[in-house]
Amino acid sequence: MSKPWIGFDLDGVLAYQAEGRYDPLEIGHPIPKMVARVHRAVAQGYEVRIFTARAAHKSRHVDKAIKEWCEQHLGQEFTVTNEKDLNCVRLYDDRAVQVIKNSGDIVG
Repeated sequence: MSKPWIGFDLDGVLAYQAEGRYDPLEIGHPIPKMVARVHRAVAQGYEVRIFTARAAHKSRHVDKAIKEWCEQHLGQEFTVTNEKDLNCVRLYDDRAVQVIKNSGDIVG
């Protein structure tokens, strides 16, 4: 069985996202609060994955740009994905709305 993992969206969550302009090879400056959260998750023994729509490009150039950004700003490379599985225990994202499991009710 795989290790439990936490997903961190890249644009707007881990990295500042410029409005109105998008280049899949350019990634914004890191957001310090979320960088610290990544480090805490790693220290707690979780696998961290970068959860980003950029992974849909299926481009080695995009994947390389993300991994290099992670190395520079997070201190190591992480798996890059745009897919969840049953081992995903938490996901930090700027677009998601949390729903109470099996209820259809929105949290908050």
